[in-house]
Amino acid sequence: MERIGRSAFDCCIFLGSINLPSAKIVEGYAFYNCTALTNVELGKELESIEEWAFAYCTSMERITIPLKDGIITDNNIFRGCKKLTHVDLVEGAVLRDTIAALLLEEWKNDMKDKLGAINHILPTARAGGFDVGEKAHEVRRWIRSVLRNIIRYKAQHLSILNEAATTLQHALHQDIVFKNVLPFLELPSYTFEGED
Repeated sequence: MERIGRSAFDCCIFLGSINLPSAKIVEGYAFYNCTALTNVELGKELESIEEWAFAYCTSMERITIPLKDGIITDNNIFRGCKKLTHVDLVEGAVLRDTIAALLLEEWKNDMKDKLGAINHILPTARAGGFDVGEKAHEVRRWIRSVLRNIIRYKAQHLSILNEAATTLQHALHQDIVFKNVLPFLELPSYTFEGED
């Protein structure tokens, strides 16, 4: 199922949890007022969650989404979801491994703080009211912040490796560098979704 249609599960008051790994689009009001819904798991294919999709899911505590900018399209997505306090990332295990591989402890600590920040912000973000949609706004800001940091540290990491390779080239005889050292310094090229 790639698209959850508009109002598809509107007011399904007995729906307790969902796991939709192949969903690409969750249309507006798709799970509106599903008051028993506590846990939502969406997969890496997700492209967008539209207006009011999970509004007034008053029991919702946790949602799993991919780390992509533009997924949260409207500030009313989580309106009335006062219990929503945790966002997990589909790429959580990969990100933890990536953070562990960062060169500097300062980078590791900063990324760990960034990844965990949303679960400290959401409990105090307002979920209801006439013109308030803080939870969706905070999730959107958090995703962008994490992506910016990943891109920044990736660039700094590559810069340090290139500097080290250049220093090594100057220090060693050219034949040794090209035949024995440089092949080990070439890293595979990784890209992060949402990276420009």
